[in-house]
Amino acid sequence: MEKNNLLIKKAHILSPGDGLDLIGDILIRDGRIEKIAEDIPDTGGAAAPGIIEASGYYAAPGFVDVHCHFRDPGQTEKEDIHSGAAAAAAGGYTTVVCMANTVPAIDSPELLRNNLEKAASEAVHVLQCAAVTVQRKGLALNDLSALWEAGAAGFTDDGSPIMSEELVREAMVKASEKGAVLSFHEEDPSFIGTAGINDGAVSRLLGLNGAKREAEISMIERDLSLALETGCRIDLQHVSAKESVELIRNAKKKDDRDLIHAEVTPNHFSLTEDAVKEFGALAKINPPLRTEADRLALIEGLRDGTLDLIATDHAPHTKADKSRELKSCMSGIIGLETAFSLGLKNLVLPGYIDLEKLIMLMSVNPAAVYSLDAGHLKEGAPADIVIFSTEESTAYESFRSRSDNSPFKGRTLPGRIIHTIAGGRKAY
Repeated sequence: MEKNNLLIKKAHILSPGDGLDLIGDILIRDGRIEKIAEDIPDTGGAAAPGIIEASGYYAAPGFVDVHCHFRDPGQTEKEDIHSGAAAAAAGGYTTVVCMANTVPAIDSPELLRNNLEKAASEAVHVLQCAAVTVQRKGLALNDLSALWEAGAAGFTDDGSPIMSEELVREAMVKASEKGAVLSFHEEDPSFIGTAGINDGAVSRLLGLNGAKREAEISMIERDLSLALETGCRIDLQHVSAKESVELIRNAKKKDDRDLIHAEVTPNHFSLTEDAVKEFGALAKINPPLRTEADRLALIEGLRDGTLDLIATDHAPHTKADKSRELKSCMSGIIGLETAFSLGLKNLVLPGYIDLEKLIMLMSVNPAAVYSLDAGHLKEGAPADIVIFSTEESTAYESFRSRSDNSPFKGRTLPGRIIHTIAGGRKAY
C-alpha cells in the first residue's frame, strides 16, 4: 500500500488562504500535514517518509470541484465512481461533489448511503449531493433533514430547474436551518428551443432555435431574491450570460451573510458559441456557450469576485450519445482533467488573474462555500495537495474518465499535474 507518510521537498508552496508563498518542505504523517518549513530533514530508517522531489514545481491545496457527474448509479457506461475519481485525481482534484441526477436520482437516504459507501475506498474524497425534489421532478420536496443526516453534501436538482417559486422558498427555508447549500440549474425551458446551443448567430446559421439567455437570467433573478429573503446559502451553477453576472454583482452588494455564490465552468470562460461550428456535438452544453461579450463578462466576474467558484460540470457521455444529430444529441463536456490547464491558458497567462487567484477559485473558495475541511496547507490540516507545473504542458490525447467527450481532446495545453495527494496518499 502507498505510504501514508510523505515528505515533499523543495516545492514552491502556495496556499493563498493561509498566506503561504515560500520554497520549502511539507511533512505528511497519518494523512495530515505535520510540518511545513523551509527545510525538513529526512530522518531515514524504516519509519522514514516517502520522498517526493518537487523542486521547480508548485504545491497547493488540492482542487475542489463542487459540480460533477459520475453517472453512478444507472449510467455507468459513461462514468462510475471509480473512473470519475481517477479522472479527478488526474486533474489535481482531491475532493469532488457529485450531482444527484443519476438513474434513479439520489433522493433517499438509502441511495445516498450506497453511493457514499462505494466512494469510501476511492483515492480522492467523493462527496454526494441529494436531490431537492422527489425524483427531481420539481413537484414535491424530499425529506432534506433525513438526507442531510445521511451525509448529503448539499442539495440540487441539477440538470432540471425547479419551476415552483413556493417549492424553492420552502426548500431554502429547510436548507438554511441545516446550514446546507442549495445549488441551482437555472434554465427556464419556456425560453429554450434546442437546448445546449445559444440562440444567436450560430443557431441561426444551423437553422435551429437555440436556448435564449432569458432562460438563465429570469431564474437567477428569482433565486437571488429568494436567497436574500430566506437566508439560504446558494450556489448558482454554470453561469453563462453577462446579464446574469450583473444581477449577481448587484445582489452581492445586499448580501452581508455570505449567502450568494456562483460558478463558472472552464468551458464557458474558454469557448464561445463559435465552438459549435468547429466541434459540433462536443461543444453542446447546458447552459450553452454564448458570445465573446458573455465570455469576457464571466472572466471579469471571476476577476472582481462576483463569481467565486470554478466548477467543471464534468458531464461524461458515450460516443453514441454524442453521435446523433446536433438537435437531439446529449449536452455535456467532461472537464475534470483539463480544468487547470484551461484556467492557466485563458485566465492566468492572458493576465486576467494571477496564479493565487486561480487556486482560490479552484480550491479555497469551493471548500469554504461547502464548509469542507479542505482548501488549506497548514499544520494539522488534511494532507490534500496538488503538485503541478506551470512551465510544462499536457497533451490531452486520452483521459482517465470512461468518456472522452471534450473539444480539447488532441490539444496540448499549458500546465501539468505532477502528483495529487489525498488523505496523505498519492492518488496520481
